Amino acid sequence: MKREIKITADGSSTIHLPDWGESYHSTHGAIQEAKHVFLKQGFDVFNKERLSILEIGFGTGLNCFLTYLQATKQDVVVKYTGVEAYPVEKKEIQQLNYIQELAAFEAKEIFEQMHACPWEEKQTISKQFILTKRKQFFKEITDTNTFDLIYFDAFGAEYQPELWTEIIFKKMFEALKVNGILVTYSAKGSVRRAMIAVGFEVERLQGPPGKREMLRARKILS
Repeated sequence: MKREIKITADGSSTIHLPDWGESYHSTHGAIQEAKHVFLKQGFDVFNKERLSILEIGFGTGLNCFLTYLQATKQDVVVKYTGVEAYPVEKKEIQQLNYIQELAAFEAKEIFEQMHACPWEEKQTISKQFILTKRKQFFKEITDTNTFDLIYFDAFGAEYQPELWTEIIFKKMFEALKVNGILVTYSAKGSVRRAMIAVGFEVERLQGPPGKREMLRARKILS
């Protein structure tokens, strides 16, 4: 499928799929969206020295890179697993402007390392950030009681509805530890109902710029 680099409203880049009319990030601002949905409403909710994170849709690596920066700032040890069925190509990565927009020039080599490191192998990115990239379809995930936090960043339900079903959210529920949470930019009623059906407690939260709401789901066992 054809992919193009586009600049979003906050100045940060994303990858656009013209055949779908869909982008990897919000056109209102890629960095703004990632910081609000995954950092503010996900990572920052925890007050722990160690976190295990699963990202559904590794994509451009923006969420991973932002998490690295935040973990370094807060001195949190992170084990990060990114799942992606269709990895972004090197030439596309080179066109992304996250280093410049975040003024994270000292971490440029870290961002490059995140993309250059091999798939299916645990990589020590820094003394407190361990990354494992897995090239697999979401339906193939079989982790149980493993993660504190899930970044659910799949393409929208209108484009890939099979990724937003009870079958997939059951896998997410099982992958989380008790009291673990899942955050996503989506606020669709069908998504919320699918989460509730598999056992999640779900809350609607204020969305990122350009979006009224988002969802956060918690695994609580009675």
